[in-house]
Amino acid sequence: MVIILGMQNARSIDGIELAARIRQWGRELGFDAIGLTDTRLDAAETELVAWLDAGFHGEMDYMASHGTKRSRPRELVPGTVSVITARMNYLPQATPMETVLADGTRAAISRYALGRDYHKLLRSRLQKLADRIAAEIGAFGYRVFTDSAPVMEVALAEKSGLGWRGKHTLLLTREAGSYFFLGEIYTDLPLTADAPKETPLGGAPQTDHCGTCHACLDSCPTQAIVAPYTVDARRCISYLTIELKGAIPEALRPLIGNRVYGCDDCQVACPWNRYAHLSGEADFAVRNGLDAAGLVELFGWTEAQFKARLAGSAIHRIGFERWLRNLAIGLGNAPSSPATVAALETRRDHPLALVREHVLWALARHRAD
Repeated sequence: MVIILGMQNARSIDGIELAARIRQWGRELGFDAIGLTDTRLDAAETELVAWLDAGFHGEMDYMASHGTKRSRPRELVPGTVSVITARMNYLPQATPMETVLADGTRAAISRYALGRDYHKLLRSRLQKLADRIAAEIGAFGYRVFTDSAPVMEVALAEKSGLGWRGKHTLLLTREAGSYFFLGEIYTDLPLTADAPKETPLGGAPQTDHCGTCHACLDSCPTQAIVAPYTVDARRCISYLTIELKGAIPEALRPLIGNRVYGCDDCQVACPWNRYAHLSGEADFAVRNGLDAAGLVELFGWTEAQFKARLAGSAIHRIGFERWLRNLAIGLGNAPSSPATVAALETRRDHPLALVREHVLWALARHRAD
């Protein structure tokens, strides 16, 4: 395939050669894999519509509000003919999640949120990749994304050969498990060249290697993975602690345990994550001791402390009110102790009804003990 450039760059470049260069530039920018694909997502669109029709998106109205723009890249960014996909490992050097979950006095926080918010870093790297392409071939049409727009990231990454969609619905790879972020560049360049099959950086399709394993389904505390490849977000702890704005259903609160922001249980249980790689990115390193912080300690933060310590963190976006709501549930599920009860008592009469409701629920749990 040959890409013909515009008049400002009156020359042509071999598409396969350009694809190879894009992968190399991505590697130099710190991405762990780069893939290329076209924009057809017919099967994924059918699955998305069925998922939405079942109401599994809960209060995430944005999942449906963009119509087919999510599954049809050309509708979101007119002129798009190809998608460059990228993944970057995020797992930091941290106290193992299994250790934290086993200690009910600790706050379990999803590993991706222990450092700085990933959006800025990935967008910056994707922009640099686009700039590098432009420096090689001249101006072209593109737009970069990372979990920030109606983009079917897993479907595009799977189609571009970066991995396969696991039964927990996350992307999986044999060489790195699932602890990584995804990003995309929508472009008007026809970059559907064949990819090398011998390297994960090449983008050759990886077939489903979940087999008969159902570890992720069995491990889900709230049984949110209602069938292989299907998650009911309304039961998912990540949804409940991050996306849900109101009260968490009382029946689900005891099942949340000490998980106060997100949930990694399906990833922890997945056998492929024995191959997960630690990230060398400084932005993803643990901040504020969040990998094993105590529930009582975090519950004692003032709003000013929350804003200062979590500035630049993915956690910051849920706000102080939901932070306290989540911690109150964690404390309600924690082993009963004078320190735990005393911490809850300090916010028994909190001015915000959402916080007060969950604190009173937690105190009732300890009175019952």
